[in-house]
Amino acid sequence: MNETSERYGEMAEEFGVRAAVAADAPVVKAVIDAAFEPYVERIGLVPVPMEADHAANVAAGRVFVTGEPVAGLVVVEERADHLYLDTIAVRPDAHGRGIGGRLLRFADAYAQALGLDEIRLYTNAMMWENRKIYPRFGYEVIERRADGPYDRIHYRKRLV
Repeated sequence: MNETSERYGEMAEEFGVRAAVAADAPVVKAVIDAAFEPYVERIGLVPVPMEADHAANVAAGRVFVTGEPVAGLVVVEERADHLYLDTIAVRPDAHGRGIGGRLLRFADAYAQALGLDEIRLYTNAMMWENRKIYPRFGYEVIERRADGPYDRIHYRKRLV
């Protein structure tokens, strides 16, 4: 766990979220795989989060998990002028419990604690469920762009 994730550990507890530790890497992979597997056939490609180096993300303090056993997680990266929300994933059997919303609110608080006033993310255009969710949490579309074989919708949320 790095200094950033330790410094914001108390805030994470407020949201029922904790920084992932090395032992969590296999379950991080399992949650991400379960959450993104339904999209493989729809988009015709393996979604990028399924191929990420989960152990490296955990070691870098970028992964926060919720639930016991882990039901959801968020992968974030501090950038110079915004928080990049790399991945949000909830196990399919845990959908409808407000976990995703809680993780998004945690990302808001985390960005603010870092002194950042914006969060950015993108989703595959074929993941239309996400395209309905993000605007409900204050995200606005900033562009649609093809990145290699991926058709992506880029979002941002201003926190001020």
